[in-house]
Amino acid sequence: MESKLIGIIGENAGVVWRFLNASASEKFSFDQLKKGTKLKNDELSTAIGWLARENKIRIEEDGNKVSYSAIEFYF
Repeated sequence: MESKLIGIIGENAGVVWRFLNASASEKFSFDQLKKGTKLKNDELSTAIGWLARENKIRIEEDGNKVSYSAIEFYF
């Protein structure tokens, strides 16, 4: 049986994914994602980790700046 917390993390990952996917060509900072999704720091961090593990988001580092974007899938 899946723990309730894992279910919540998965739901938050869905919130982040939908936000990023709506603007597939854009890159967002952590703060922009936080504002756009209305998730708390820990909720957003775990959601990003979930999506990164599933290879659904791109994480780019440029010096001390990190940006996040959706990975486009073609079927």
